[in-house]
Amino acid sequence: MPESPLSTAQAARAALATRLDRMRRDAGLTGQDLAARCGWNKSKASRIARARTAPSDSDIRAWCAACGAEGQAADLIAASRTAESMYVQWREIHRDGMRRVHESTVPLYERTTHFRVYASNVLPGMLQTAEYATGLLSSITTFQGTPDDVAEAVRARMARSRVVHEGNHRFALLIEEAVLHYRVCDGPNLAAQLRHLREVMARQNVSLGIIPFGARRTVWPLEAFYAFDDAQVAVETLTAEVNITEPGEVRSYLRAFVELSRMAVHGAPARDLMAKAVKAALS
Repeated sequence: MPESPLSTAQAARAALATRLDRMRRDAGLTGQDLAARCGWNKSKASRIARARTAPSDSDIRAWCAACGAEGQAADLIAASRTAESMYVQWREIHRDGMRRVHESTVPLYERTTHFRVYASNVLPGMLQTAEYATGLLSSITTFQGTPDDVAEAVRARMARSRVVHEGNHRFALLIEEAVLHYRVCDGPNLAAQLRHLREVMARQNVSLGIIPFGARRTVWPLEAFYAFDDAQVAVETLTAEVNITEPGEVRSYLRAFVELSRMAVHGAPARDLMAKAVKAALS
């Protein structure tokens, strides 16, 4: 089972730090020697070597030059940028608002054939109505303190969601029952969202399962994650999106998805849970 959505990013950063520190030792330099050659204090060199501080491109160039290994700088910079792209804070992603990130992920959605999505907090974006999405994105904007472009972001999310109805895409979706009850928007709009969910689950390219409150847990509730074919998993934490591409860790998330699927109900039992949630939303 997946241990932590941060593990891949942390491992990539640690691997980069190990390569840099090995370069220093191969050059016969102490940490103090390297810091002096780079014009740094010793603590900065130590933090980079221990993966406590992510090095900038210029830091890596200076490190390689100090070790007489300038030829390795480009490769190490590329590795550093890959590690940094694995873990991106939401405030950075949304620094100009949320419309841009929705539009930038359209190619990924269009080229993905098989989506596997586990939702433990809110309904998956591709299933959301405009009213539900507005309530959710408004709350996110307020919490993060990022620019308010909710109306534009909702339109972009709706446009991206066309993949459910167009093209050759399959969707396997798992939702914790609690998600059906969370008041992301007001009661009538939540009820309308749940009715929309029932309509979508009737599509031949959609398999939707709900994990009931009383299900015997063989896998604990996890952070929400989106698997795009077998190539990439995006994990959503409170503060960041973690993009996982390392094959072994991708397989762990896909295995978790299979185990979670075994706890879910589908078809009529799932529709019954939705009907109860609609009644609760309107009460």
